[in-house]
Amino acid sequence: MKKLAIVSAFLFAIVAGAPAQAAKISPEKIDGATTVAAGEAKGLFDRGVTFIDVRKDSDWDAGRVPGAHHIELKKKFDEPKLAAVVGKEKEVVIYCNGPKCMRSSKACAKAVGWGFSKVYYFRGGFPEWEAAGYPVE
Repeated sequence: MKKLAIVSAFLFAIVAGAPAQAAKISPEKIDGATTVAAGEAKGLFDRGVTFIDVRKDSDWDAGRVPGAHHIELKKKFDEPKLAAVVGKEKEVVIYCNGPKCMRSSKACAKAVGWGFSKVYYFRGGFPEWEAAGYPVE
């Protein structure tokens, strides 16, 4: 009986800790980047600023910000590919699937580290863009 209680307590601890580990939340700020919400992102969009979508291929295929460039984070995102789309001194907005997605925060940190100086971290990403009723393709 004592073994059963110990095993049960151990299993409960593992299960109780699992949601905390699984529910990763992206940081609100990235050093060297400017965090923007949907309204600010739309203003940048209207000015013709380049948007980079770092989501996986299936998410990209399901819909995106019009005119965005797709550089999937895990397989394709690197300095030469980003520089081929936007100059290091130009403004660039990087987005993914919102606060529960870590891709845009990682991509922004990389871009800043590579010397891109005007990086906008659109933390709310495509879900926030779409919920605001902005155009999608």
